[in-house]
Amino acid sequence: MGAKTGIKAGSGERPARVPSRLKKGDTVLVIAGREKGKTGKVLRMIPEKNRATVERLNIVKRHRRGSGPQQVGGIVEKESPIDVSNLMLVCHRCNKPTRVGAKRLDDGARARTCRRCGEIIDR
Repeated sequence: MGAKTGIKAGSGERPARVPSRLKKGDTVLVIAGREKGKTGKVLRMIPEKNRATVERLNIVKRHRRGSGPQQVGGIVEKESPIDVSNLMLVCHRCNKPTRVGAKRLDDGARARTCRRCGEIIDR
């Protein structure tokens, strides 16, 4: 049994999803893996798997079979999801990778903030 998760090892169960601080449309920097050092825009978040698809990063080739005369087969290149632990948000003001903080606004809404410069990320 996992020390913190309460899930038996080898059971095939996944731990509960971790709330992500990234959103669709954010500019992110890859901090680990094959695409380390590259930046891109988040196209899709997959919160159940703690993964995100980033524009033009982690490209994989898929061999597609044609289905009928209209759909031709071939090798298709597409973006594959990256674990969110390998991504870091890039602040639009200081243009540097940053950790994300949270702040309550005057109207009571919660906003994400840059930990480097203090700028509110959500506009």
